[in-house]
Amino acid sequence: METDYAIIGGGVVGLSVAWGLLRRGLTVTVLDGDDGSFRASRGNFGLVWVQSKGMNQPRYARWSQESAAIWAEFAKELGDHTGHAVPLEQNGGYDLHFSEKSLEETVKKYEVLKAKLGGDYPYEVLGHNALRKEEPHIGPKVVGAILHHQDGHANPLKLLMALAADVRRMGGRVLNGKMVTEVTKPDGFRITCADGTVVSAAKVVLSAGLGAAQLGPKMGFKAPIRPQRGQVLITEKLPKLINRPSLIARQVDEGGIQIGATNEEVGLDDRVTQPGLSGLAADAIAAYPALAKAQLVRSWGALRILSPDGLPIYQESQEMPGAFLVTCHSGITLAAAHARLLPDWLEGTDAAPDLEVFSENRFAVS
Repeated sequence: METDYAIIGGGVVGLSVAWGLLRRGLTVTVLDGDDGSFRASRGNFGLVWVQSKGMNQPRYARWSQESAAIWAEFAKELGDHTGHAVPLEQNGGYDLHFSEKSLEETVKKYEVLKAKLGGDYPYEVLGHNALRKEEPHIGPKVVGAILHHQDGHANPLKLLMALAADVRRMGGRVLNGKMVTEVTKPDGFRITCADGTVVSAAKVVLSAGLGAAQLGPKMGFKAPIRPQRGQVLITEKLPKLINRPSLIARQVDEGGIQIGATNEEVGLDDRVTQPGLSGLAADAIAAYPALAKAQLVRSWGALRILSPDGLPIYQESQEMPGAFLVTCHSGITLAAAHARLLPDWLEGTDAAPDLEVFSENRFAVS
């Protein structure tokens, strides 16, 4: 039996795309790897974030804004269908600064981007005293912050659970423990897994994160992606300490505080390190001194998926028309766009978003 779409990769990106296609009445089979796979979906920071994205490419800023604007509706629909609530707070987020110079330089960059976006970039600059009124636990070393009103944060594990449940509810097949080894196109697509499983599909979406680096070139993609390690810390559950998230810390819906994240070029090494964790803890305590007394309950490292310029890649294979590469490092922020907007691009409808700037052509060797 041939499925309309085979999705290779069952993380947040793959499941978001699968969900959107199923919602349109298409048949979908998701092929997910085993528990030994590097999984960004289970190790991310959970931000729904617009701020600072697309500084050099306004289309990326706009794409992030489009997704953030429909995120609440997307989360509500998932929760209503599955009974698995997807907690979301979208009351703005902070870029915290420890020096006046870095704050001023960032504001200048934001003003340039704001002009390119026709003024649609709602942020304000808070000095220390104004910030302290919003965040009573902020430390004296924080000179100020940029509060961007389109930012927020969600619970990524609950998102992943709700997506998986709703994909199955709508009739999607999710096959776990499947390592795809080959994709061929005699007529339709034939996807072969290491355990001998074979799936036939009219179209294929490769959204396997770092796995796309190996499989992508076999399907006609450049797939120039690399891993970047991010380490994070989680504290015990605490009374309300942080009102809005920042890139340094956020208080999750269950009460714990997530501290992060490092940006390390270490290849396929997702271990935690003492220097990495110590640096995170020092920054967090500088921002929120009360955290010095908090008990840490766990830490982990996970690998981000980055393209050479940090932007997403959306590409149809020229060698295998009907095969698509979908990869990004902001799978949580872009989940709503991937679920609600990307299916139009995959199906080639009149409502398809213009994603040309995200094609692999930008990596062409001159």
